Amino acid sequence: MNFPIIAPSVLSANFANLEADFKMLNESEAEFIHIDVMDGVFVPNISFGLPVIQAMKKLSNKTFDVHLMIVEPQNYIQQFKEIGADILTVHYEACTHLHRTIQAIKNAGMKAGVAINPHTNISLLEDIVADIDLVCVMSVNPGFGGQSFIENTYKKVEKLKDLITKNKSKALIEIDGGVGLQNAKQLVAAGANILVAGNAVFKSENPIETIAQLKLVSRN
Repeated sequence: MNFPIIAPSVLSANFANLEADFKMLNESEAEFIHIDVMDGVFVPNISFGLPVIQAMKKLSNKTFDVHLMIVEPQNYIQQFKEIGADILTVHYEACTHLHRTIQAIKNAGMKAGVAINPHTNISLLEDIVADIDLVCVMSVNPGFGGQSFIENTYKKVEKLKDLITKNKSKALIEIDGGVGLQNAKQLVAAGANILVAGNAVFKSENPIETIAQLKLVSRN
């Protein structure tokens, strides 16, 4: 797999014409489609429900990278599998029994990810990092698109990379929030494998070209 993987976040897409945006994504170099699910409880916003994601799945055969920003995510694992999630990421802060939830995601036939909020210390993942496929580092406070990137993220990614190496984990590092051409190269240099880009893609004049540039700028 060629890194970095670009995962456009459909939270920034045009909801009035999702079909056109998905057609664009299908024609682009983006490998993943990032879908933020918010419940208005864990984060102060509400986004896509199960029927909407199921409809999206019919528009694309790319990897569906579903990020649950919800309380009690363990109650919805099978439903997300049934509507087409390929990767299911839950928040460290939302899971009382994180290891059990990760195993349930894997047993359902999906890859399992853990997301951490900006204030959450990387060291808390030490006991789980060998069991997961992905760590999603929030580089903004979760809940809304279009926020400013938190600069401390670079150090956090470096520490996470060390933790992954030390524990012989195969987990990929995903960065979510405020990612664009201005910081992609530095994030990949720090150890990021997957870049979630929302406004940087969907608000650009040429989204397909922007996705290509994100892949290119972070490789050079």
